[in-house]
Amino acid sequence: MQAFGLRAKLRRAAVALTDAVLPIASTLQRRTETPVPRERSSREPSAQAVRILIVRLRQIGDVVFTTPAIHAIRDRYPDAHLAYLVEPAASPVVATNPYLTEVIVAPRWTHVRGLRADLALGSRLRRARYDVAIDFHGGPRASLLTWLSRAPVRIGYDVAGRGWMYTRRVHRPRQLRHRHSVDNQWDLIEALDINRPTPERYPVEMELDPGAVQSTARRLAEGGVAPDDRVIILHVSAGNPFRRWPVESFGQVAASLAGRDGRVRIVVTSGPSEAVAASKVIADARSRLAPTDGGRVLDCGEFSLSELRALVERAALYIGGDSGPMHIAATSHVSMVSLYGPTLPARSAPWRSSQWRSAAVEVSGLACRPCDQRSCTPGDFRCLGWIRPEQVIDAAARLLAPNG
Repeated sequence: MQAFGLRAKLRRAAVALTDAVLPIASTLQRRTETPVPRERSSREPSAQAVRILIVRLRQIGDVVFTTPAIHAIRDRYPDAHLAYLVEPAASPVVATNPYLTEVIVAPRWTHVRGLRADLALGSRLRRARYDVAIDFHGGPRASLLTWLSRAPVRIGYDVAGRGWMYTRRVHRPRQLRHRHSVDNQWDLIEALDINRPTPERYPVEMELDPGAVQSTARRLAEGGVAPDDRVIILHVSAGNPFRRWPVESFGQVAASLAGRDGRVRIVVTSGPSEAVAASKVIADARSRLAPTDGGRVLDCGEFSLSELRALVERAALYIGGDSGPMHIAATSHVSMVSLYGPTLPARSAPWRSSQWRSAAVEVSGLACRPCDQRSCTPGDFRCLGWIRPEQVIDAAARLLAPNG
């Protein structure tokens, strides 16, 4: 708990430092870059071959949430050059998006090296002569890169200390709203004459990668999964204490579902930082099963984001907390059981057609929900820890039933 609080303080300090550096970056940019002649205006983008830059850094789930906007912008401007600026971790989400013309990956650096790299990237963006830049992120780095693009129309949130970097500022309330993140982000593109989305018209999307489909199928076959087996994905999140459901709870769910049906195979997945926790879940689940049934809970190792997308396409059910992998699962038609702790389904439920089955499991009646995940007021992370395994098992059983 103390370590998590320290990391939060360090992140806030890093943001403050970056804000302080922005004016210096502006001066360095003017001194070191050769001006690119270009007529400036605040004109509305036309439906012709307009050049549009989308900026969304950091979290995987938040990048997934921008994919409905990508599709909608393409529909509105079918001939546009549509570029997407993203950091490496989330780049597979948009790498094969059919509506994008270009994906620009911005590696994360630190200190002076990071500033120099961003100035160089800003110069590249400026030379690309974008007509419109839309910052879906609003963080210090995203604001800086959006501004450095020098697009005549720059749309972003009216964030204190950085709002001046945009030509059009959109209000973003500080309080957490019971409104889906896709809807929140849509506020930024309403100025482009794009109507409000529905999950049916513009669901979240992530294209399958053929190479990942092949490698995933091979790994499942090596793990003993037959073509007619029912694959259930159990995704373990443990790095963030606000998203950490107990190992024993995961283990109970895995054992219960594996023990009910001989055709079920439980594939436990996790990110790199949760590999140890995933191994503990597998061991716990196997210890609850008869020795002959323990092999139904598989250890297939770590899957890349592209492989995870391929895996959910093959699965009968996905179970996991509100995280990036959950939203990748939402880009498929797999049935989903989603666990919500500090977040609310109203804000981050799977954004897809209602014909695809989903269930939300949460603890009701907690005055501390939702929260900003900086500190736990009760101190025990009860919003997630109080979810009982039986709730998840019952929700999974309903979705696995033929008419669930």
